[in-house]
Amino acid sequence: MKRIPTNIITGFLGAGKTTAILSLLARKPENEKWAILINEFGNVGVDGAILEQQGAIIKEVPGGCMCCVAGLPMSVGINALLAQKPDRLLLEPTGLGHPKEVIKKLTSGVYEDYVDLRATITLVDPRHFADSFYTNNENFQDQLALADVVVANKIDQCDDYDLFTFQSAVEQADPKKALIGEVELGKLELEWLDIPRIERQAQHSHHHHHDDHHHDIAPEPEIELLPGQQFIRKENHGQGFHSCGWFFAADQRFEFSKLFSLFSSLNANRVKAVVNTENGCFAFNVVNQVVSVNELSLDGFESRIEVIDSEVLPWDELEQILRSIILSSEDNK
Repeated sequence: MKRIPTNIITGFLGAGKTTAILSLLARKPENEKWAILINEFGNVGVDGAILEQQGAIIKEVPGGCMCCVAGLPMSVGINALLAQKPDRLLLEPTGLGHPKEVIKKLTSGVYEDYVDLRATITLVDPRHFADSFYTNNENFQDQLALADVVVANKIDQCDDYDLFTFQSAVEQADPKKALIGEVELGKLELEWLDIPRIERQAQHSHHHHHDDHHHDIAPEPEIELLPGQQFIRKENHGQGFHSCGWFFAADQRFEFSKLFSLFSSLNANRVKAVVNTENGCFAFNVVNQVVSVNELSLDGFESRIEVIDSEVLPWDELEQILRSIILSSEDNK
C-alpha cells in the first residue's frame, strides 16, 4: 500500500477550518478521492454533515479534543479511512484541540508505512492577536507552535494593524515556519498541502486538564432518534468551555427568519448549524454574532445545532426558543 499524503488542518474556534477544507475539496483534482477525519468538541456532527456535500469520505470523532481522545476513537477513524485507499487524508481537530498527540500518533510505527504526514496547517484570525482571550489560551499557543504553515484567514475583515500584529508574532517562531500565508474565505493553495513537515526536537508532553475526558474511550454510537422522538440534546464541557448540541428529526423544519435572528442575538464564542427550514436546508456559521449562511442540497436531513461558549449558557431557555420556531405540521406541508 502506498503511503497516503496526509495533513492536519488546525485553528482555534472560528478560524475557518471547515470553510478552508470545503474550498480545498472544491478545487481538488477530479480523479482523486479524499478522506477527512473530523474531530468536534460537540457531539452532534455539524462539520461532517457540511463536508459530506463535497463527496469526501468522512469519519467523525465527536465529544472532545483529539488530543484527549487520540487513542481508540482516533485510531478507529484513521483505519476506516485508510481502508478506503484515499488519495489524500485530512484531519481537522477541534478548535479546542492540541495537535501534538495527533502528530505523535501519525508518525508512530503503527502508521509509518501507511501515512506520509506533510505540513500541519494552522489557520488564524489576525484580529485575535490583540485579544488576550486567545493569546493567553494554551491551545491557541500550541496550535501556532506546532504549525509548519500558518495562514492568516479573513484578511478582508482585518486592518493593517491586525496584519502587522499577526506577522510580528508568527515571524518570531523558532523554528521558522515553512510558509506564512494570507487568504480570504479560507482559500488555501493546494500546493501548500505538499510542503514537507518540519522535523522538531522531542518536546515534553503537553497535558490538558483531563477532568472531563478519558483516554482510550470507545467511540460514541451514532445519534439515532427513537420512533416519535423529535430531538436529542447533548452537552459537553472541558478545557474551560461548554457546548450544547441539538439533533432534530428530519420532519422538523425551522422558520428561517426567526432562526437567523436568534443566531444573530446569541452572545456565544461559536455557533454552527445545519438546519432544515421552509426555504430548504442551510448551513449557519456564527462568529462574534456575525452570521454567514450557505444553502445545501440536502433533503430529508436531520437538523444539527451546536453552541460553544466559555460560560454555561441558559441551555433550557435556548431549547425552548428553538422549539418555538419549529413550523407546525400544517406549515410543514
